[in-house]
Amino acid sequence: MSWRVGIDIGGTFTDLVALAGDGRLVRAKVASTPRAPEAGLLVALDALLADIAPDEIAIVAHASTIATNALLGQMHLELPRVAFVTTEGFRDVLEIGRQNRSAIYDLNVTRPRPLARREDRLVVRERRLADGSVLVALDAPSVQRAAATVAERGIRAVAVGLLHADIDGSHERVVADAIRAASPEAEISLSSEIDPQYREFERFSTTVVNAALAPIVRAYLDRVATGVRARGVRAPIFVMRSDGGMAALDSAAQLPATLIESGPASGVIAAAYVGRALALDDVLSFDMGGTTAKAGTIFGGVPEVSASFEAAGTTHSGRSVKGSGYPVRFPFIDLAEVSAGGGTIAWLDAAGSLRVGPTSAGADPGPACYGHGDRPTVTDANVVLRRSNPQALLDGAFPIDADRARAAIASVAAPLGGDVERTAAGIVTLVDAEMAKVLRIVSVERGHDARDFTLLAFGGGGPLHACAVADEIAVARIVVPPHPGVFSAYGLLAADVRATAVRSLVAPAGDAAWSRAQALFDELARAGDAALADQEIPPAERTFVRELDLRYVGQSTELTVVAPASLAAAVEGFHQRHERRYGFAARRDPVEIVTVRVVAVGTTPKPRLVARDTGGPRPPEPAALRGRREVYDGRAFVDTPVYDRRRLRPGDAFDGPAVIEQYDATTYVAPNWHAQVDGFDNLSLVRR
Repeated sequence: MSWRVGIDIGGTFTDLVALAGDGRLVRAKVASTPRAPEAGLLVALDALLADIAPDEIAIVAHASTIATNALLGQMHLELPRVAFVTTEGFRDVLEIGRQNRSAIYDLNVTRPRPLARREDRLVVRERRLADGSVLVALDAPSVQRAAATVAERGIRAVAVGLLHADIDGSHERVVADAIRAASPEAEISLSSEIDPQYREFERFSTTVVNAALAPIVRAYLDRVATGVRARGVRAPIFVMRSDGGMAALDSAAQLPATLIESGPASGVIAAAYVGRALALDDVLSFDMGGTTAKAGTIFGGVPEVSASFEAAGTTHSGRSVKGSGYPVRFPFIDLAEVSAGGGTIAWLDAAGSLRVGPTSAGADPGPACYGHGDRPTVTDANVVLRRSNPQALLDGAFPIDADRARAAIASVAAPLGGDVERTAAGIVTLVDAEMAKVLRIVSVERGHDARDFTLLAFGGGGPLHACAVADEIAVARIVVPPHPGVFSAYGLLAADVRATAVRSLVAPAGDAAWSRAQALFDELARAGDAALADQEIPPAERTFVRELDLRYVGQSTELTVVAPASLAAAVEGFHQRHERRYGFAARRDPVEIVTVRVVAVGTTPKPRLVARDTGGPRPPEPAALRGRREVYDGRAFVDTPVYDRRRLRPGDAFDGPAVIEQYDATTYVAPNWHAQVDGFDNLSLVRR
């Protein structure tokens, strides 16, 4: 028997899902270890290996926030000193950047500190033109001086970004050879390999971020591999990328910038997979974990993807603040995120008003009810309201201290009049409103009617708050998958291996540009095929998706068109995408091609989703009822049934209020909602 294993390292818990060839599924949930994230991964793996042999594992896939945490300055993840070698006259491009200001009216706004200090930004004499032709030949003495400086300063993380190297990277390769000769241990990132696209600032920034992360990510992946191999597991190990595809360890170590949004991506991939099985056209993914809540949109089973993002930037009400982070030009699953999770801390501001977040109790000390912390969190509020089990979680394996939760809420309730239950309800209402904002951002603010979507709720807290946020945005249907608390780990088993090859082509969308694009498609497909071969993907499982980035002449941003069959089809696809995204299409305006891209996809085995006959709606069997308890329904405490999800059958149906408990999550069905178990064992909630 072979098992496929997915492990998602979250801010509070590390989740494992193992799927056997016969469809059996095993779950494990352990506390995360922020200072050494691989430790939590290995503890979860040990829990699995207590029941199966190491040689029964066919693949290990995992998602991690190691790259994000390093850029955010987490302790024990200090970024290395980075050298940046560039064309003479362009050393300050990293600092000048674009005119984006994170705070428009703040005269003292502080921009992100460049990852390469000015004294470590070295120059070589050379110059190419926009078409790749050489204006000034590469000056060998300046190259040797730069290489010698890197060696003298003992710098081991080096980025090389020369002007117009996206067209021809031969000068960069000469510089890299000189640096390797002087500093054999240096890890070198070339912009012509990391991000061969035009716009030098974004290309340079992406390359420097990659260089800064390379030593940290490589060391982390080495520790993961060493730990997994020490347990006798010889299966290939993969890592989730920001675009929702997986990469083998060696490939991921070469492109660490592709892992920055690794953690959130797998949940959306799982939501898209389940949405396709249910024939849902438009889905809003809603992932509430221990520290954050994230929302994404899925159209026709395909998650929305953006071409770039700002790493380590700030957000305001779920919106990314432009100019606050480091631009990284790599596709990522487009998500809106807010600091609203189970561990989010409630507090009183100077005016005595109740606030929630953005600070989180994280995994250590965690919510007060976990027995270590004493600050009030969203989880503590749910325990006080008795929506969460006041005795234990994880099927009794994780004890809950309800008295400690009540005392923590009382600390903020006292200045508000002392009503603990009312304060707990206020905390939940505030966090629900914050999470509804991010769902509006990815739907209403982008021109979509939220009422047309189904909300797919997961994460440890998503099902607990799903009815409230759905009411906020007028969504009428919610789907809670069978294992919502470990759903992101499940998504790793639904993801394919991906390798992206890209090249700039800035030209009017005419026959000449289309001919060049066709030639580039063939060249990039060969590169993608080689990348999949290096990751041991069989030829029969390799497919290639061709993409073009287009824009109206004069625009500064592009939209991606997938698999254009002809130039006319590409242009029309761009018009349609523009209309869907921005509400209009200027079909009479000239269009230009900007980027050619091939996404090589290595298909992996997927979880089998087979529907069972529900037999029509019926009440749950008495054995499914765990008991009853007084639960706050938004106005008062009412006698509420508590169901055991393992004992619910397809077709079981009941009205809210109700609580459904299971190993990895709790679902709260509000009074105005009706619940039914579908043929795939999902909970389908419909507003009454």
